[in-house]
Amino acid sequence: MNRTLPAKLALLALLLPGVALAKSSDRNQPMNLESNSNDCNLTDDAGKCTFTGNVVITQGTLVIHAANADLFRKNGDIERVVLTGKQATLEQEMDDGSKMKAWADNMDYNVNSEVIILTGNYKVESPRGTNSGQKMTYNTRTGNMQSGGDGTRVRTVIQPKNKGAAPAAPAAKPATPAAKPATPPAAGSMK
Repeated sequence: MNRTLPAKLALLALLLPGVALAKSSDRNQPMNLESNSNDCNLTDDAGKCTFTGNVVITQGTLVIHAANADLFRKNGDIERVVLTGKQATLEQEMDDGSKMKAWADNMDYNVNSEVIILTGNYKVESPRGTNSGQKMTYNTRTGNMQSGGDGTRVRTVIQPKNKGAAPAAPAAKPATPAAKPATPPAAGSMK
């Protein structure tokens, strides 16, 4: 067995796109929800609230669009959010100032553990690269992500660290003037 394999896998996990941490200050912001309709009892400390039709959720820099959203509450706090739609989208600023975007048919976010599970044709995009497949589990607190393992393929593209430092194209050679065609000597001249 290759003894350096675990170290190489750990390094690869650090390089994967989307490992920047979600903006931590967003967690302390109020969550705003807009939809075409909702079914929710706000006087009850537990239960499910359902938002349907053109759902938009904002919390700090986090912006979510979905066809439907189910919010599960416990002891008056939001415990879990399930987003569905073809496709639900999520965009958030990371602590390092970059933006992360995600698309999936289903997003299941556990507020306490800060883990989001993306299923169904997901794609996560950040300046560091992209990751796409059928299932991803992403811990927004630690930046750890796991994808695949369900018999489907996962595609990861890692951008080079210095994208702007591409090698310069070779300098073009200066154009040489075209030589003038020689004029044949006139008949009868002695050149």
